[in-house]
Amino acid sequence: MTKKEKINYIIEELNKLYPQTPIPLEHEDAYTLLIAVLLSAQCTDERVNKITPLLFDKAQTPSAMIQIDVKEIEAIIRPCGLAPRKSQAIYDLSHQIIDEYDGEVPRSFEALEQLPGVGHKTASVVMSQAFGEPAFPVDTHIHRLMYRWGLSTGKNVKQTEKDAKRLFPKRLWNKLHLQIIFYGRSHSPARNPKLSVDYITREIGRKSVIKAYKE
Repeated sequence: MTKKEKINYIIEELNKLYPQTPIPLEHEDAYTLLIAVLLSAQCTDERVNKITPLLFDKAQTPSAMIQIDVKEIEAIIRPCGLAPRKSQAIYDLSHQIIDEYDGEVPRSFEALEQLPGVGHKTASVVMSQAFGEPAFPVDTHIHRLMYRWGLSTGKNVKQTEKDAKRLFPKRLWNKLHLQIIFYGRSHSPARNPKLSVDYITREIGRKSVIKAYKE
């Protein structure tokens, strides 16, 4: 099975499973999405979605957020983990957005990655899901499946993102990265994966063996 055949098969199957790709993190705009993504580091989307309404009830804009004491932010977001670091980042990036961007979340990868607590993955999520710009944010599910499907070396997430962008059509990136995440969560867990459930990996392996045998 060639990489092109794998790509076509993966796209076809994921479209069958997930024709619609709702954004997992609940938000109202680019700023609330940015905060939600920041909170999701080492935390589940489900938990973040329980915490953000509490935080946004206090402050839903940068100007409102800087009126809250950092310790109060920390207390609210504590269930998300890494609360001291995340709360300071939320407070500091809100200040920076006000001071440098007139209170509006910047619409570029470079500017977003200069904000406190915002790395490349977070910037990619905001650019794709808030602004509709082509991006391929790589989380643990995508990193794992790209390796299992023989599409990347698994060396690091930077290489995985590079391979994903090279192999998949750009017009599909924003939808496809969510489809792969959904598939990873429901069909291909990190521990004890069952090929009876993870049928895409099973079929890729089976077809690859058949092709190698015929050759």
